[in-house]
Amino acid sequence: MKKEVYIAMSADFIHHGHMNLIEKASQLGQITVGVLSDEAIATYKRFPLLNLEERMKIIGNLKHVNKTVIQDTLYYEKNLRLLKPDYVVHGDDWREGIQKNVRANVIEVLKEWGGELIEYPYTQDVNIENIREEINRQGLLPEIRRARLSQLLKMKSTVRIIEAHNGLTGLIAEHAKVVKEDRIESFDGMWISSLCDSTAKGKPDIELVDLTSRMNTINDILEVTTKPIILDGDTGGLTEHFVYNVKTLERQGISAIIIEDKIGLKKNSLFGTEVEQTQDSIENFCHKIRSGKAALSSREFMIIARIESLILGKGMEDAVARAKAYIEAGASGIMIHSRQKSPDEIFEFCERYQEFGADIPLVVVPTTFNQVTEEEWAKRGVNIVIYANQLIRSAFPAMMTTATTILENNRAYEADELCMPIKEILTLIPGGQ
Repeated sequence: MKKEVYIAMSADFIHHGHMNLIEKASQLGQITVGVLSDEAIATYKRFPLLNLEERMKIIGNLKHVNKTVIQDTLYYEKNLRLLKPDYVVHGDDWREGIQKNVRANVIEVLKEWGGELIEYPYTQDVNIENIREEINRQGLLPEIRRARLSQLLKMKSTVRIIEAHNGLTGLIAEHAKVVKEDRIESFDGMWISSLCDSTAKGKPDIELVDLTSRMNTINDILEVTTKPIILDGDTGGLTEHFVYNVKTLERQGISAIIIEDKIGLKKNSLFGTEVEQTQDSIENFCHKIRSGKAALSSREFMIIARIESLILGKGMEDAVARAKAYIEAGASGIMIHSRQKSPDEIFEFCERYQEFGADIPLVVVPTTFNQVTEEEWAKRGVNIVIYANQLIRSAFPAMMTTATTILENNRAYEADELCMPIKEILTLIPGGQ
């Protein structure tokens, strides 16, 4: 009876290193390939070039591959316990780095039935950096990037977004990763906030920074990242202007804009009723949504309606009525906002929303009600969680501490422990070394 061999692959591109590995593995027994799900690839490496169905078909037709199964995390444990292979085969390149824990887990699980990990030398002549560079260039194309948010919403129950207000914070959003026991966590995309953009420029958050200026920030981030971008569009401005602005954003490769149903001089929502804020009429805001949608050339660009009813004390019934009307007008998603520290009213809205809007993405920005985990949001039907201002809020006190430390000591020596080494800064930026 033939031995069973298991190999896990992402295979969004196949090179001769993969073929060498499969050829050697075939000498051990019949091969089952665990094809990584789109979500698993997106959290580990980058957004997959080919979807799961396409990759399953390609791998299934390779010589020596007996069958394919889906592996929905980087960790093999679930499939290994199901299949109980005699061997797991992998290149020896995962002994260090982000997959080190995955390897240790494979060895531990295989012990349960006497299975063995076989590692072959990594194919050194594969110019993987050139391949990755080409993939990254593809991700910079507007039409590819623009579609990624809608694709992610099909892959994941909850999409995780963090704010970026310049190229450096864009790189943080692009590359930040945390290795947990059974998965790798990363951000799925970026939120370009009017608050953070204005604050970074030293200006008030009152729509003073116009779209021309904001496009400079957007372009800085677009140039160094590949992940999808959601833009904070404030009120969207006049409808006549909004239709042109969405065309501009669509051409640039932005995935979505979120506009709030207020009119007049913009004041930050977290001030609530402490300052004068006027909510737009349902009819007028619906007209803005319909006009924006009619101006678009692609299906992927999303216009998400942000409801301010709970912020302004208008109550749950008003919020629900507006959500229904905005969906009817063609909104691609609904964002519900609150300034309460308790998430109770947001939870209530989520429950009501599932009765009529479950097919339309629901967005939350848990700035004040930040004790809720993403797993809990997913259970309540929330599709996008935006961490809207944490990077700039953490940067300011860190920089102020460094500045005052220099002033207190009349030199920079004491501030060194607060700072990243300059060499790391230079190598952080691609091409900087």
